[in-house]
Amino acid sequence: MACVRAGEVDLGWCEWGEGETTVVFIHGNLACKEWIALAAPLFPRGLRVLGIDWRGCGESDRPAPASDYANYSMEQHAADMLAALDALEIPFCHLATHSTGGIIAARMLLQQPSRFGRVFALDPVSPLGMAFDAAQIDVFRSMMASRELTEKVMATAAASLFVHETLASNVMPKFREGVGVLKEYFQSLVEQSFGVSEGIWIGTPVNLTRERASGELMRRMPEITHPHLVLWGEADGWISRGDLKAMAAAMPDCRLIVVPGIGHSMNLERPELYAGYFGAWFGGIRKNE
Repeated sequence: MACVRAGEVDLGWCEWGEGETTVVFIHGNLACKEWIALAAPLFPRGLRVLGIDWRGCGESDRPAPASDYANYSMEQHAADMLAALDALEIPFCHLATHSTGGIIAARMLLQQPSRFGRVFALDPVSPLGMAFDAAQIDVFRSMMASRELTEKVMATAAASLFVHETLASNVMPKFREGVGVLKEYFQSLVEQSFGVSEGIWIGTPVNLTRERASGELMRRMPEITHPHLVLWGEADGWISRGDLKAMAAAMPDCRLIVVPGIGHSMNLERPELYAGYFGAWFGGIRKNE
């Protein structure tokens, strides 16, 4: 296991490929750097791609959460990532994000804008944040104690891998025929997710709700001038298309593409398609471009 010291925590990390162009992947909630592991071998040559686990996730430290979960805020995750880049001696890179990784990246871009180039955002939580009510947060509390419930909820984040009718019933989700190795891959990620910190289970929805209420990042979207390619799966039941349209309208260089037949996690559902978009966006760019 490779770890990098980021302030008060050690963060797990790994890399794929080599080259002058560096891309750092920031995963989503209840996830880890391995969410691009099947796609990474398909990335074009000349790219060095790093994945870094958030605090509380994957192979990273799991500090005890503060009573208000402030030490698991989006701002804290962004600070951790910036400190990790310092420790890894990466002065400039591009970003690839998934889900909640999107709003973490927004804070990184605003804090150190000259450090980053392009951004590839898959079904991102936009700078608007998200709103979770008490009942929804209680679902996360229940997931902490039930692997079965965790698997059911996570299946909705990879909807195209499952028979649609089984996602809306009281039975375990049923994999579609022909998903092959993606079944084992999904189940390994569920197992990993089930072990994250309480600061992730509860702290993420609490802190995303605070982001939504404050409106701080929403007001600052015009300051984010980095070129963005945003992909949204048409079957994504987690991220609002309206939020992403608002993001694309407010940010000076942001293109939104709607992908049919895909849910919230193309990197898991169709890794070869994800790698294709990834390579088209990052392949062939020059160092520090």
